[in-house]
Amino acid sequence: MSVFDYLFQHYADLEYFLASSQLAFAMLGMGALLTPDDLFSVFSKPRQLLLGLGMQLAVVPAIALVVAAALTLPPGIVAGLALVAAVPGGTMSNILTHIGRGNIALSISLTAVTTVGALATTPLLLRLLAGTHLPPDFVMPTARIAFEIGVVLLLPLATGMVIGNLLPAIRTLFSKWCIRTSFFFIGLIVVGSAGAGRLDPSAYGTVGPLAIVLFCFLIQAAAWGVTLAARLSLRDRVAVGIEVTLRNTNLALMVKASLFPAVTGVADPVGDGMFFVALLYGGVALPLSIIPIVVGRRATPSSSSK
Repeated sequence: MSVFDYLFQHYADLEYFLASSQLAFAMLGMGALLTPDDLFSVFSKPRQLLLGLGMQLAVVPAIALVVAAALTLPPGIVAGLALVAAVPGGTMSNILTHIGRGNIALSISLTAVTTVGALATTPLLLRLLAGTHLPPDFVMPTARIAFEIGVVLLLPLATGMVIGNLLPAIRTLFSKWCIRTSFFFIGLIVVGSAGAGRLDPSAYGTVGPLAIVLFCFLIQAAAWGVTLAARLSLRDRVAVGIEVTLRNTNLALMVKASLFPAVTGVADPVGDGMFFVALLYGGVALPLSIIPIVVGRRATPSSSSK
């Protein structure tokens, strides 16, 4: 039996391990790039931080509701939009903000605060946004999600910070390999789920992908419009725009695996829909983030991003 045959046949048993591992390595890598000063700097610019938090916790979930109401979507896609809206900003946002010459300290602070807040906000938002689309007997395992966020997300983040600050000479290389390992596990999830029949884009026609693309586009447009109206600097607009667009789909995959674990031979419309949305959203958000990156690089000298 080849490795792929084993992966396909036992994917249901491996999904949670793979989802948890990819998230842990991603957070370990991001933590290695953080310093205590990065986290403390959040208090020096509360206006920008509060605006970014408002986007994350209110505007993004509202956009998910609007898209779900405007289109006739299957329950799995609606639940998937809710899941993506409920998770914090993604681990790639800090790197892309750096590339786009945005406010790196603001980006890191937003990521850190929303990640810690996810202990409470992710279960709450998921219940509020997707409660009516979940099975009647479904009970949100809030305590379990909170525990897993703490162990799989916050603990690796803190461990990465300790390693990066104790061994600054290797922090960049360590972070790079942790993130690459995370991508490796994501690749196993995609290949394994496809081979096991869990990932079937044709099951949602055109309306499923359309809803995901529209959701992502509206998030970035709203972020740009709100930050422009608030008269934030271009560097702050780039940071907030990338942060709210790049959701933590790594965490979304882990939460999905926890809430709706794959069962061999058993179809799961809601769980599979959530899985499909999380993966496709990640694929859409990354290229769409090129827009603020290009704007930031053209308008901001490289020296001012340091």
